[in-house]
Amino acid sequence: MKKILLVEDEESINRGITFKLTKEGFKVFSCKNLKESRQAFHNEKIDLIILDATLPDGSGFDFCREVRRESDVLIIFLTACDAEVDIVTGLDMGADDYITKPFSFMVLMSKINAFLRRNKKEVSIDKIISNDIVYYPNDMRVYKKGEELTLSKTELKLLIYFITNSGQILKKKQLLNEIWDIDGDFVDPNTLAVNVRRLRAKIEENPSKPKYIKSVRGIGYIWAERCVK
Repeated sequence: MKKILLVEDEESINRGITFKLTKEGFKVFSCKNLKESRQAFHNEKIDLIILDATLPDGSGFDFCREVRRESDVLIIFLTACDAEVDIVTGLDMGADDYITKPFSFMVLMSKINAFLRRNKKEVSIDKIISNDIVYYPNDMRVYKKGEELTLSKTELKLLIYFITNSGQILKKKQLLNEIWDIDGDFVDPNTLAVNVRRLRAKIEENPSKPKYIKSVRGIGYIWAERCVK
Protein backbone atom coordinates (compact mmCIF):
# COMPACT_ATOMS: atom_id res chain seq x y z
CA MET A 1 0.00 0.00 0.00
CA LYS A 2 1.41 3.39 -1.04
CA LYS A 3 1.84 5.92 1.74
CA ILE A 4 0.92 9.58 1.23
CA LEU A 5 1.81 12.38 3.63
CA LEU A 6 -0.86 15.10 3.47
CA VAL A 7 0.18 18.45 4.93
CA GLU A 8 -2.89 20.70 4.97
CA ASP A 9 -4.09 22.91 7.85
CA GLU A 10 -7.58 23.66 6.52
CA GLU A 11 -9.78 21.10 8.24
CA SER A 12 -12.40 20.60 5.50
CA ILE A 13 -9.82 20.18 2.72
CA ASN A 14 -7.66 17.89 4.85
CA ARG A 15 -10.61 15.71 5.78
CA GLY A 16 -11.94 15.57 2.21
CA ILE A 17 -8.62 14.63 0.61
CA THR A 18 -7.87 12.08 3.32
CA PHE A 19 -11.25 10.43 2.85
CA LYS A 20 -10.98 10.23 -0.93
CA LEU A 21 -7.36 9.02 -0.99
CA THR A 22 -8.18 6.36 1.59
CA LYS A 23 -11.06 5.17 -0.60
CA GLU A 24 -8.58 4.94 -3.49
CA GLY A 25 -6.48 2.52 -1.47
CA PHE A 26 -3.74 4.77 -0.10
CA LYS A 27 -2.47 4.93 3.46
CA VAL A 28 -2.76 8.62 4.36
CA PHE A 29 -0.82 10.35 7.13
CA SER A 30 -2.84 13.50 7.70
CA CYS A 31 -0.98 16.44 9.25
CA LYS A 32 -1.97 20.05 9.90
CA ASN A 33 1.39 21.60 10.77
CA LEU A 34 5.12 21.21 10.23
CA LYS A 35 5.77 19.54 13.59
CA GLU A 36 3.39 16.68 12.80
CA SER A 37 4.69 16.50 9.24
CA ARG A 38 8.33 16.14 10.22
CA GLN A 39 7.47 13.40 12.68
CA ALA A 40 5.40 11.44 10.14
CA PHE A 41 8.02 11.85 7.42
CA HIS A 42 10.83 10.51 9.59
CA ASN A 43 8.78 7.69 11.11
CA GLU A 44 7.23 6.33 7.91
CA LYS A 45 8.46 5.36 4.44
CA ILE A 46 6.48 7.97 2.52
CA ASP A 47 5.92 7.56 -1.23
CA LEU A 48 4.44 10.99 -1.97
CA ILE A 49 3.85 14.28 -0.14
CA ILE A 50 0.94 16.65 -0.79
CA LEU A 51 2.08 19.93 0.71
CA ASP A 52 0.45 23.29 1.46
CA ALA A 53 2.74 26.32 1.30
CA THR A 54 1.27 28.24 4.25
CA LEU A 55 1.04 26.44 7.59
CA PRO A 56 0.38 27.56 11.19
CA ASP A 57 3.95 26.97 12.38
CA GLY A 58 5.94 27.80 9.25
CA SER A 59 6.32 27.52 5.50
CA GLY A 60 5.74 24.50 3.31
CA PHE A 61 8.59 25.78 1.14
CA ASP A 62 10.95 25.33 4.10
CA PHE A 63 9.67 21.80 4.65
CA CYS A 64 10.17 21.01 0.96
CA ARG A 65 13.74 22.24 1.22
CA GLU A 66 14.33 20.09 4.31
CA VAL A 67 12.94 16.99 2.63
CA ARG A 68 15.02 17.50 -0.50
CA ARG A 69 18.22 17.55 1.54
CA GLU A 70 17.69 13.88 2.39
CA SER A 71 15.11 12.39 0.03
CA ASP A 72 13.84 12.39 -3.55
CA VAL A 73 10.30 11.46 -2.47
CA LEU A 74 7.60 12.78 -4.79
CA ILE A 75 6.27 16.21 -3.71
CA ILE A 76 3.15 17.97 -5.00
CA PHE A 77 2.39 21.45 -3.72
CA LEU A 78 -1.35 22.05 -3.23
CA THR A 79 -1.83 25.63 -2.16
CA ALA A 80 -3.69 28.91 -2.57
CA CYS A 81 -0.36 30.68 -3.22
CA ASP A 82 -0.83 31.12 -6.96
CA ALA A 83 1.66 33.89 -7.74
CA GLU A 84 4.19 33.02 -10.43
CA VAL A 85 7.06 33.59 -8.01
CA ASP A 86 5.56 31.03 -5.59
CA ILE A 87 5.13 28.44 -8.35
CA VAL A 88 8.69 28.94 -9.57
CA THR A 89 10.02 28.83 -6.00
CA GLY A 90 8.27 25.53 -5.29
CA LEU A 91 9.53 23.90 -8.47
CA ASP A 92 13.04 25.27 -8.03
CA MET A 93 13.15 23.73 -4.57
CA GLY A 94 12.57 20.33 -6.14
CA ALA A 95 8.80 19.86 -6.05
CA ASP A 96 7.54 17.56 -8.80
CA ASP A 97 4.39 19.60 -9.40
CA TYR A 98 2.49 22.64 -8.15
CA ILE A 99 -1.33 22.74 -8.04
CA THR A 100 -3.21 25.88 -7.04
CA LYS A 101 -6.52 26.07 -5.18
CA PRO A 102 -9.36 25.78 -5.97
CA PHE A 103 -8.50 22.41 -7.47
CA SER A 104 -10.12 19.34 -8.99
CA PHE A 105 -9.68 16.15 -6.98
CA MET A 106 -9.89 14.19 -10.24
CA VAL A 107 -6.87 16.12 -11.57
CA LEU A 108 -4.99 15.65 -8.28
CA MET A 109 -5.72 11.92 -8.35
CA SER A 110 -4.57 11.66 -11.99
CA LYS A 111 -1.30 13.33 -11.15
CA ILE A 112 -0.71 11.16 -8.09
CA ASN A 113 -1.30 7.98 -10.08
CA ALA A 114 0.82 9.23 -12.97
CA PHE A 115 3.79 10.08 -10.72
CA LEU A 116 3.60 6.76 -8.89
CA ARG A 117 3.39 4.80 -12.18
CA ARG A 118 6.38 6.64 -13.60
CA ASN A 119 8.29 6.14 -10.40
CA LYS A 120 8.08 2.34 -10.63
CA LYS A 121 8.61 2.05 -14.38
CA GLU A 122 11.13 -0.63 -15.20
CA VAL A 123 13.88 -0.28 -17.80
CA SER A 124 16.30 -2.82 -19.25
CA ILE A 125 18.87 -0.77 -21.20
CA ASP A 126 22.33 -1.01 -19.65
CA LYS A 127 23.41 2.56 -20.41
CA ILE A 128 22.87 5.45 -22.79
CA ILE A 129 25.77 7.69 -23.77
CA SER A 130 25.37 11.20 -25.15
CA ASN A 131 28.66 13.03 -25.49
CA ASP A 132 29.97 13.36 -21.90
CA ILE A 133 26.66 12.34 -20.28
CA VAL A 134 26.02 8.69 -19.36
CA TYR A 135 22.68 7.46 -18.08
CA TYR A 136 22.39 4.07 -16.34
CA PRO A 137 18.68 3.09 -16.39
CA ASN A 138 19.03 0.06 -14.10
CA ASP A 139 20.04 2.16 -11.09
CA MET A 140 18.58 5.46 -12.36
CA ARG A 141 21.86 7.36 -12.18
CA VAL A 142 23.27 10.02 -14.51
CA TYR A 143 26.92 10.99 -14.81
CA LYS A 144 28.60 13.92 -16.51
CA LYS A 145 32.33 13.65 -17.10
CA GLY A 146 32.41 10.77 -14.64
CA GLU A 147 30.68 12.64 -11.81
CA GLU A 148 27.17 11.71 -10.69
CA LEU A 149 24.49 14.37 -11.14
CA THR A 150 21.84 15.02 -8.50
CA LEU A 151 18.49 15.23 -10.29
CA SER A 152 14.93 15.46 -9.01
CA LYS A 153 12.49 12.80 -10.16
CA THR A 154 10.94 15.20 -12.66
CA GLU A 155 14.33 16.29 -14.00
CA LEU A 156 15.34 12.65 -14.41
CA LYS A 157 12.11 11.78 -16.24
CA LEU A 158 12.59 14.80 -18.49
CA LEU A 159 16.19 13.84 -19.25
CA ILE A 160 15.20 10.24 -20.00
CA TYR A 161 12.49 11.35 -22.42
CA PHE A 162 14.85 13.73 -24.18
CA ILE A 163 17.60 11.11 -24.48
CA THR A 164 15.29 8.33 -25.68
CA ASN A 165 13.88 10.72 -28.30
CA SER A 166 17.15 12.40 -29.27
CA GLY A 167 17.13 14.25 -32.57
CA GLN A 168 13.34 14.68 -32.52
CA ILE A 169 11.59 18.00 -32.04
CA LEU A 170 9.35 17.53 -29.00
CA LYS A 171 6.36 19.82 -28.67
CA LYS A 172 5.67 21.42 -25.29
CA LYS A 173 2.24 19.78 -25.05
CA GLN A 174 3.81 16.41 -25.89
CA LEU A 175 6.37 16.79 -23.11
CA LEU A 176 3.70 17.82 -20.60
CA ASN A 177 1.57 14.81 -21.53
CA GLU A 178 4.49 12.38 -21.36
CA ILE A 179 6.31 13.62 -18.26
CA TRP A 180 3.22 14.27 -16.17
CA ASP A 181 1.24 11.49 -17.88
CA ILE A 182 -2.01 13.48 -18.01
CA ASP A 183 -3.59 16.08 -20.27
CA GLY A 184 -1.12 18.95 -20.46
CA ASP A 185 -3.96 21.44 -20.14
CA PHE A 186 -3.99 20.68 -16.41
CA VAL A 187 -0.32 21.56 -15.91
CA ASP A 188 0.76 25.12 -15.18
CA PRO A 189 2.54 26.49 -18.30
CA ASN A 190 5.56 27.51 -16.21
CA THR A 191 6.15 23.96 -14.99
CA LEU A 192 7.90 22.68 -18.12
CA ALA A 193 10.03 25.79 -18.64
CA VAL A 194 11.19 25.78 -15.02
CA ASN A 195 12.16 22.11 -15.12
CA VAL A 196 14.01 22.51 -18.43
CA ARG A 197 15.90 25.46 -16.96
CA ARG A 198 16.81 23.46 -13.86
CA LEU A 199 17.96 20.51 -15.96
CA ARG A 200 20.04 22.71 -18.25
CA ALA A 201 21.76 24.23 -15.22
CA LYS A 202 22.94 20.75 -14.24
CA ILE A 203 24.00 19.32 -17.60
CA GLU A 204 25.06 22.23 -19.80
CA GLU A 205 28.48 23.88 -19.72
CA ASN A 206 26.76 27.15 -20.63
CA PRO A 207 22.98 26.96 -19.94
CA SER A 208 22.38 30.17 -21.92
CA LYS A 209 23.89 28.47 -24.98
CA PRO A 210 22.81 24.84 -24.55
CA LYS A 211 24.22 22.07 -26.71
CA TYR A 212 22.04 19.26 -25.32
CA ILE A 213 18.55 20.70 -24.82
CA LYS A 214 17.94 23.30 -27.51
CA SER A 215 14.78 25.37 -27.83
CA VAL A 216 12.80 25.25 -31.06
CA ARG A 217 11.06 28.60 -31.23
CA GLY A 218 7.30 28.42 -30.97
CA ILE A 219 7.30 24.60 -30.84
CA GLY A 220 9.26 23.05 -27.99
CA TYR A 221 12.69 21.47 -27.49
CA ILE A 222 15.13 18.99 -29.03
CA TRP A 223 17.95 16.89 -27.57
CA ALA A 224 20.59 17.86 -30.12
CA GLU A 225 23.41 15.49 -29.17
CA ARG A 226 23.60 11.96 -30.58
CA CYS A 227 22.80 9.12 -28.17
CA VAL A 228 24.33 5.65 -28.20
CA LYS A 229 22.74 2.73 -26.34
